Amino acid sequence: MFIISPLSNNLIKTEILTFFAVLVSLSSLAQTENVFTNEVKDITAKYDSIWDSSKETIVFTGSSSVRLWRKLKEEFPKHQIVNSGFGGSQASDLLLFTDELILAYNPKKVFIYEGDNDLWSKKSPNDVLNTTTEIIRRIKAKNASTQVILISAKPSISRWKIRNKYKRLNRKMNRFVKNDPNLFYVDVWKPMMNKRKLKTDIFIEDGLHMNQKGYDIWYEAMKDLVNQP
Repeated sequence: MFIISPLSNNLIKTEILTFFAVLVSLSSLAQTENVFTNEVKDITAKYDSIWDSSKETIVFTGSSSVRLWRKLKEEFPKHQIVNSGFGGSQASDLLLFTDELILAYNPKKVFIYEGDNDLWSKKSPNDVLNTTTEIIRRIKAKNASTQVILISAKPSISRWKIRNKYKRLNRKMNRFVKNDPNLFYVDVWKPMMNKRKLKTDIFIEDGLHMNQKGYDIWYEAMKDLVNQP
């Protein structure tokens, strides 16, 4: 008779748990791909027909605050702008699609807005920064001279209760960029505030996304970084 010792039994249980953990991880990755794959395909299809590879390119990417910047191209007419923002995304999603949404355009500059949805989904500021660091590493691996600009997490009416997490992330990003002359941080938090109170007239009805007044603030905050050589 074959007898399973308690030690062997524990090893088998451990292997089974590990196997299912891997399955769950793969399933989560597949779900992320399914959520955003079609939107990413639509973005790439759009720019396949209008992007000029002979011109310098500036990529704006990240979550819906970038995606909904309707006048972005119009406000910077002297530059070839690619807006590859995709709504609801987190830094981990942008990492998954870095090739399609950033590297494919061989950009001179990349503006990234991620962290807003991450923190709301209970990820930590360190989680966001670690993933963003990997995105930057991949960008630099292709072209070390590419400038990367991290856009601070913005304040909003609907997510005001976790404002302190947003502030921590912003402080971490601001410190992080000081290690590389081709990394920059742009603060949109402070100009969206009236001292310690949030400017509430710069948002649409959902209290999260901005109206044109909000994007006017973003334009003023970023115009010098866009236009500088």
